[in-house]
Amino acid sequence: MAKAEASVEELVSMIERGELRLPEMQRQYVWRSTRVRDLLDSLYRGYPSGAILLWETDEAVPLQDFAVSQSTNPYQSTRLLLDGQQRLTSLSAVIRGEPVSVRGRRRPIDLLFNLEHPDQLAVVTEVEENGDDEDDADDDSELIGDETDSTEDELLKRFNKMTFVVATRKLEQLPHWVKVSEVFKTDNDAPFLKRAGISGFDDPRYEKYSQRLARLRGIRKYVYRMDVLERTLSYDEVTEIFVRVNSLGAKLRSSDLALAQITAKWRHSLQTFQDFQKACAKTGFDLDLGLHLKNLMAFATGQSRFQIVGSLNVEKLQKAWKEACDGMEFALNFLRSNLGIDSPALLSSPFLLVVLAYFGHSRNYALSNDEARQLRYWALAANAKGRFSRGSSETILDQDLAIIRNGGGVNELIDRLRLQFGHLEITPEELEGRNQRSALFKTMFLAFRAAGAKDWRSHLAIALDHSGSQHRLQFHHIFPKALLRGSYTPREADDIANLAFIGGKTNRAISDKAPVTYLLPLVAQHGAAPFAAQCIPVEEELLALDHYKAFLQERRKRIAAALNAFIHAVA
Repeated sequence: MAKAEASVEELVSMIERGELRLPEMQRQYVWRSTRVRDLLDSLYRGYPSGAILLWETDEAVPLQDFAVSQSTNPYQSTRLLLDGQQRLTSLSAVIRGEPVSVRGRRRPIDLLFNLEHPDQLAVVTEVEENGDDEDDADDDSELIGDETDSTEDELLKRFNKMTFVVATRKLEQLPHWVKVSEVFKTDNDAPFLKRAGISGFDDPRYEKYSQRLARLRGIRKYVYRMDVLERTLSYDEVTEIFVRVNSLGAKLRSSDLALAQITAKWRHSLQTFQDFQKACAKTGFDLDLGLHLKNLMAFATGQSRFQIVGSLNVEKLQKAWKEACDGMEFALNFLRSNLGIDSPALLSSPFLLVVLAYFGHSRNYALSNDEARQLRYWALAANAKGRFSRGSSETILDQDLAIIRNGGGVNELIDRLRLQFGHLEITPEELEGRNQRSALFKTMFLAFRAAGAKDWRSHLAIALDHSGSQHRLQFHHIFPKALLRGSYTPREADDIANLAFIGGKTNRAISDKAPVTYLLPLVAQHGAAPFAAQCIPVEEELLALDHYKAFLQERRKRIAAALNAFIHAVA
């Protein structure tokens, strides 16, 4: 294995000219803008940033497109990028000022650079151990938008301690924040200094800002170490190296490593997988490719883990994929038609889909009325309780798949669920301390929507897909957090029993008003029905600040009753 070096600038040029390509075995580009921000910050400070793994070959290897545009490769041989795609794609997008393609959508990576950043590192990066870049926070992956809990002054104080931030309209207007991609487009400091109010060399900020802009552009000169695999290696050997390197480094998920092994055997299968992924996305279920691969494993082996993927031949994989697609289509239709779940944001875990798909297949997609009713109950109860969110989710999934594989019915699935949680009825006590991240919050939305809940002003039925910021659904603190601050803890303020679903305009109009101030006039105007649909007590004594805990207690009782009625309802 040869060793080499190349600067960021050289690597970006290689991508742009088409000299550096992506093999089919690679995962897609998935980084969030916040990860790109942290990469830029590390390179700006000269921190280590890992190595790049390449393979130069004359073999006709199946390829996939980079998330940024490339020219046609002008050379006979191909340099394939095996490790470093996320970093180099991000740097290429920022330095070239070009949008990246993520799940078929093109979006810019807009970062801002703080000319007035502290000299010393002031903000420590928070690492999410179980984080997954597939859930793209930049694309509104949250179920429902929150109200702005921090004041603008508080946010600005935090941002001013940072060197790079993901762009916001308000920060863009401030003179000492500059667009990173704009800095890379020119070596002329004048536009940025002029905008910052610097009119001459005698300004004490002139030298500081100029040095910082030069240091930012210096990222282009950052040198990566490259390990280059020999031409004599076969595609199968390179796939094995790719899997081993990433397994040891724990850089990729098991589904990404499985994809490498599958595509090595079944050439050009990535496009087949992505075509089905896009078809599901068009129906409202934009699911991670790894979920579709896990479903493939369930149909191929009767369990969900990828350990034995290397032993499966092409014929087995192709047959299982066709069956897995049929199963997934059944699962998605069952979710929409029988459960009222029309978005993956309403699932506590997408693993639920694999069980539904496998169960439908086991019954040849011919369910009795009783089976369909029981399956609806199991799915809603499993979703509400967070069946696959406790302990080892793959172990729990395999338990359900084993029941179905061995000929078990929905009753056995329900028994296994009851064994996990002790009881399946939702109690008021179970709601205490839960917040918007709870699986019960998603079921609460489903139950309220089924009960006819509407926005309190527009009277639009609550939905996840309303157009326009004034109608886009938000969760609203009935007792505003600002009102509770000082008297109750943040945990108590975010209690699930203090949350309701309304449109953005209504939420902003209420702002920090006390419920006794804004809620009672709305009740007088529209009656109690819109609030009963969301289990909100409207008795005046419960809306007083000093009765907040009594309000929570009463609403938990009503929510629990509504959730149980919804889960037990006959579709």
